Amino acid sequence: MQLLVFGATGSVGRHVVEQALAQGHTVTAFARNPQKFDIQNPHLKLFQGDVMDFPTVVRAMQGQDAVLCSLGAGRNGVIRSEGTRHIVQAMENASISRLICQTTLGVGDSRSNLDFFWKYIMFGLLLRPAYADHVTQETYVKQSNLDWTIVRPAAFTDKPQTEAYLHGFPADQQGLTLTISRADVADFMLQQLQDPTYLHQTPGLSY
Repeated sequence: MQLLVFGATGSVGRHVVEQALAQGHTVTAFARNPQKFDIQNPHLKLFQGDVMDFPTVVRAMQGQDAVLCSLGAGRNGVIRSEGTRHIVQAMENASISRLICQTTLGVGDSRSNLDFFWKYIMFGLLLRPAYADHVTQETYVKQSNLDWTIVRPAAFTDKPQTEAYLHGFPADQQGLTLTISRADVADFMLQQLQDPTYLHQTPGLSY
Protein backbone atom coordinates (compact mmCIF):
# COMPACT_ATOMS: atom_id res chain seq x y z
CA MET A 1 0.00 0.00 0.00
CA GLN A 2 0.95 3.64 -0.41
CA LEU A 3 1.02 5.02 3.13
CA LEU A 4 1.34 8.63 4.26
CA VAL A 5 2.69 8.99 7.80
CA PHE A 6 2.32 12.21 9.81
CA GLY A 7 4.37 12.68 12.95
CA ALA A 8 6.96 10.46 11.29
CA THR A 9 9.94 11.76 13.26
CA GLY A 10 8.23 11.20 16.61
CA SER A 11 8.82 8.22 18.88
CA VAL A 12 5.78 6.28 17.59
CA GLY A 13 5.81 7.66 14.06
CA ARG A 14 9.34 6.47 13.39
CA HIS A 15 8.36 2.94 14.42
CA VAL A 16 5.38 3.16 12.06
CA VAL A 17 7.67 4.12 9.18
CA GLU A 18 10.23 1.41 9.92
CA GLN A 19 7.66 -1.35 10.34
CA ALA A 20 5.63 -0.30 7.31
CA LEU A 21 8.75 -0.48 5.16
CA ALA A 22 9.65 -3.87 6.64
CA GLN A 23 6.19 -5.11 5.65
CA GLY A 24 6.70 -4.03 2.05
CA HIS A 25 4.59 -0.87 2.01
CA THR A 26 5.64 2.29 0.19
CA VAL A 27 5.86 5.10 2.74
CA THR A 28 5.75 8.87 2.44
CA ALA A 29 7.05 10.38 5.67
CA PHE A 30 5.69 13.89 6.20
CA ALA A 31 8.01 15.95 8.39
CA ARG A 32 9.18 19.51 8.92
CA ASN A 33 12.75 18.25 9.25
CA PRO A 34 13.12 15.14 7.06
CA GLN A 35 16.89 15.34 7.44
CA LYS A 36 16.34 13.71 10.84
CA PHE A 37 15.72 10.44 9.01
CA ASP A 38 18.73 8.21 8.58
CA ILE A 39 16.63 5.42 7.08
CA GLN A 40 17.75 4.35 3.63
CA ASN A 41 15.05 2.51 1.71
CA PRO A 42 13.97 2.74 -1.94
CA HIS A 43 10.33 2.59 -0.82
CA LEU A 44 10.65 5.61 1.47
CA LYS A 45 9.82 9.10 0.27
CA LEU A 46 10.54 12.09 2.48
CA PHE A 47 8.05 14.91 2.16
CA GLN A 48 9.08 18.18 3.77
CA GLY A 49 6.24 20.32 5.00
CA ASP A 50 4.35 21.79 7.92
CA VAL A 51 1.00 20.26 8.82
CA MET A 52 -0.28 23.78 9.48
CA ASP A 53 0.10 24.55 5.75
CA PHE A 54 -3.04 23.09 4.19
CA PRO A 55 -1.92 23.24 0.50
CA THR A 56 1.21 21.26 1.44
CA VAL A 57 -0.87 18.62 3.21
CA VAL A 58 -3.10 18.39 0.11
CA ARG A 59 -0.07 17.78 -2.12
CA ALA A 60 1.21 15.07 0.19
CA MET A 61 -2.10 13.19 -0.14
CA GLN A 62 -1.68 12.57 -3.87
CA GLY A 63 -1.57 8.88 -4.71
CA GLN A 64 -1.93 7.63 -1.12
CA ASP A 65 -4.06 4.67 -0.03
CA ALA A 66 -4.19 5.34 3.71
CA VAL A 67 -2.92 7.77 6.35
CA LEU A 68 -1.32 6.91 9.67
CA CYS A 69 -0.86 9.71 12.16
CA SER A 70 0.78 10.12 15.54
CA LEU A 71 -1.22 12.96 17.06
CA GLY A 72 0.27 15.28 19.63
CA ALA A 73 0.65 18.85 20.78
CA GLY A 74 3.53 19.41 18.39
CA ARG A 75 5.07 22.75 17.50
CA ASN A 76 3.21 25.83 18.71
CA GLY A 77 1.31 23.82 21.30
CA VAL A 78 -2.44 23.85 21.09
CA ILE A 79 -2.70 24.94 17.45
CA ARG A 80 -1.69 21.39 16.50
CA SER A 81 -5.40 20.59 16.46
CA GLU A 82 -5.68 22.82 13.39
CA GLY A 83 -3.14 20.55 11.71
CA THR A 84 -5.32 17.55 12.47
CA ARG A 85 -8.25 19.35 10.89
CA HIS A 86 -6.11 19.90 7.78
CA ILE A 87 -5.30 16.19 7.58
CA VAL A 88 -8.96 15.19 7.85
CA GLN A 89 -10.11 17.76 5.30
CA ALA A 90 -7.35 16.89 2.83
CA MET A 91 -8.18 13.19 3.09
CA GLU A 92 -11.85 13.85 2.41
CA ASN A 93 -10.95 16.05 -0.56
CA ALA A 94 -8.65 13.32 -1.95
CA SER A 95 -11.20 10.52 -1.31
CA ILE A 96 -8.77 8.68 0.97
CA SER A 97 -10.92 6.99 3.58
CA ARG A 98 -8.65 5.06 5.97
CA LEU A 99 -7.15 7.01 8.87
CA ILE A 100 -5.40 5.34 11.78
CA CYS A 101 -4.29 7.61 14.63
CA GLN A 102 -2.31 7.16 17.80
CA THR A 103 -2.96 9.81 20.42
CA THR A 104 -1.28 10.55 23.72
CA LEU A 105 -4.55 11.63 25.30
CA GLY A 106 -4.45 10.28 28.86
CA VAL A 107 -1.03 8.69 28.45
CA GLY A 108 1.46 8.75 31.31
CA ASP A 109 5.19 8.93 30.88
CA SER A 110 7.49 5.93 30.57
CA ARG A 111 7.69 5.42 34.36
CA SER A 112 4.11 5.48 35.57
CA ASN A 113 0.79 7.24 35.25
CA LEU A 114 1.14 8.36 38.87
CA ASP A 115 4.12 10.45 37.85
CA PHE A 116 2.06 11.93 35.05
CA PHE A 117 -0.85 12.92 37.28
CA TRP A 118 1.56 14.46 39.79
CA LYS A 119 3.04 16.53 37.00
CA TYR A 120 -0.46 17.40 35.85
CA ILE A 121 -1.23 18.83 39.29
CA MET A 122 2.09 20.66 39.59
CA PHE A 123 2.13 22.03 36.07
CA GLY A 124 -1.58 22.11 35.31
CA LEU A 125 -1.45 25.45 33.57
CA LEU A 126 1.05 24.02 31.10
CA LEU A 127 -0.48 20.60 30.53
CA ARG A 128 -4.16 21.46 30.56
CA PRO A 129 -4.11 23.30 27.19
CA ALA A 130 -2.30 20.34 25.61
CA TYR A 131 -4.87 17.93 27.05
CA ALA A 132 -7.70 20.06 25.66
CA ASP A 133 -5.95 20.07 22.29
CA HIS A 134 -5.85 16.26 22.22
CA VAL A 135 -9.60 16.22 22.84
CA THR A 136 -10.10 18.62 19.93
CA GLN A 137 -7.95 16.48 17.66
CA GLU A 138 -9.99 13.39 18.44
CA THR A 139 -13.18 15.38 17.86
CA TYR A 140 -12.06 16.36 14.35
CA VAL A 141 -11.36 12.71 13.55
CA LYS A 142 -14.61 11.37 15.04
CA GLN A 143 -16.77 13.95 13.28
CA SER A 144 -15.24 13.17 9.88
CA ASN A 145 -16.60 10.89 7.19
CA LEU A 146 -13.45 8.80 7.28
CA ASP A 147 -12.94 5.17 8.26
CA TRP A 148 -11.01 5.97 11.41
CA THR A 149 -9.45 4.10 14.29
CA ILE A 150 -7.92 5.91 17.25
CA VAL A 151 -5.38 3.95 19.28
CA ARG A 152 -5.02 5.33 22.79
CA PRO A 153 -2.36 3.60 24.91
CA ALA A 154 -2.63 3.88 28.67
CA ALA A 155 1.09 4.28 29.22
CA PHE A 156 4.37 3.65 27.43
CA THR A 157 7.36 1.62 28.41
CA ASP A 158 10.78 1.85 26.80
CA LYS A 159 11.25 -1.90 27.14
CA PRO A 160 10.46 -4.08 24.12
CA GLN A 161 7.23 -6.04 24.40
CA THR A 162 6.99 -7.84 21.09
CA GLU A 163 3.38 -8.62 20.20
CA ALA A 164 2.23 -7.44 23.64
CA TYR A 165 -1.03 -6.27 22.11
CA LEU A 166 -2.04 -9.92 21.65
CA HIS A 167 -2.82 -10.01 25.38
CA GLY A 168 -5.97 -7.99 24.72
CA PHE A 169 -5.02 -4.78 22.92
CA PRO A 170 -7.21 -2.97 22.16
CA ALA A 171 -9.83 -3.55 24.79
CA ASP A 172 -12.16 -1.83 27.22
CA GLN A 173 -10.16 1.29 28.12
CA GLN A 174 -9.65 0.03 31.69
CA GLY A 175 -5.92 -0.46 31.25
CA LEU A 176 -5.00 2.58 33.30
CA THR A 177 -1.66 1.14 34.40
CA LEU A 178 -0.75 -1.03 31.43
CA THR A 179 2.47 -0.18 29.66
CA ILE A 180 3.22 -1.05 26.06
CA SER A 181 6.14 -0.35 23.80
CA ARG A 182 5.86 2.21 21.05
CA ALA A 183 6.87 -0.47 18.55
CA ASP A 184 3.86 -2.54 19.57
CA VAL A 185 1.54 0.43 19.10
CA ALA A 186 2.99 0.96 15.62
CA ASP A 187 2.57 -2.74 14.83
CA PHE A 188 -1.08 -2.63 15.88
CA MET A 189 -1.71 0.52 13.82
CA LEU A 190 -0.40 -1.23 10.72
CA GLN A 191 -2.51 -4.30 11.39
CA GLN A 192 -5.57 -2.08 11.28
CA LEU A 193 -4.96 -1.53 7.57
CA GLN A 194 -6.42 -4.99 7.00
CA ASP A 195 -8.62 -5.42 10.07
CA PRO A 196 -12.02 -3.66 10.05
CA THR A 197 -12.86 -4.77 13.60
CA TYR A 198 -12.02 -1.45 15.22
CA LEU A 199 -13.33 0.98 12.63
CA HIS A 200 -14.90 4.03 14.26
CA GLN A 201 -13.69 3.03 17.70
CA THR A 202 -11.19 4.35 20.19
CA PRO A 203 -9.39 1.27 21.50
CA GLY A 204 -7.67 1.34 24.85
CA LEU A 205 -5.30 -1.12 26.47
CA SER A 206 -5.77 -3.86 29.02
CA TYR A 207 -4.74 -7.42 29.81
